[in-house]
Amino acid sequence: MLARDKVMPRLDPHCRDFIARSPFLVLGTADAAGNQDVSPRGDPPGFVKILSDGRLAIPDRPGNHRVDSLANIAANPKVALLFMVPGFNETVRVNGRATVTREPALLTSLAVQGRPAVAAILVEVEEAFFHCAKAFVRSALWDPASRADRAQMPTLGRIIADQIRGVDAAAADAAVDDDVRHNLY
Repeated sequence: MLARDKVMPRLDPHCRDFIARSPFLVLGTADAAGNQDVSPRGDPPGFVKILSDGRLAIPDRPGNHRVDSLANIAANPKVALLFMVPGFNETVRVNGRATVTREPALLTSLAVQGRPAVAAILVEVEEAFFHCAKAFVRSALWDPASRADRAQMPTLGRIIADQIRGVDAAAADAAVDDDVRHNLY
């Protein structure tokens, strides 16, 4: 069966090419009890360093300061990755075992705008395969006509203020904007 037989134990040239083009991935992890987390990761295309056909390095950048993914990997090394390329309807899925490293030479090799990664997630590939385009076709995700108007929902600061007692929406919006502007890398 094609769906089963397309799964490979390593990255082939097509997977490597796709990952090199990808500016975005979703990282799935779970803690020792099986509580799951999904985290978006993004940088310029090729931000994930392909160390070999069986090993990847994903930079960890400043984020929401929760470190859920890293804590989960420490407790349960199984991870799932979903790579996307804007305009491509197919995705590449990689499943494997991860560790976290702070090895200085690797972090420097993952630098963007002169700033090394905070840490790196090393993934030993166990499965890699292309996933069909149906979800992207059905959702019209890359179709400009399907873009939602951001003004249809409140700002993130307003949402946080509605969810957390005592938070000022304008101050939260200013803090979020400042963080994106000054702490991206």
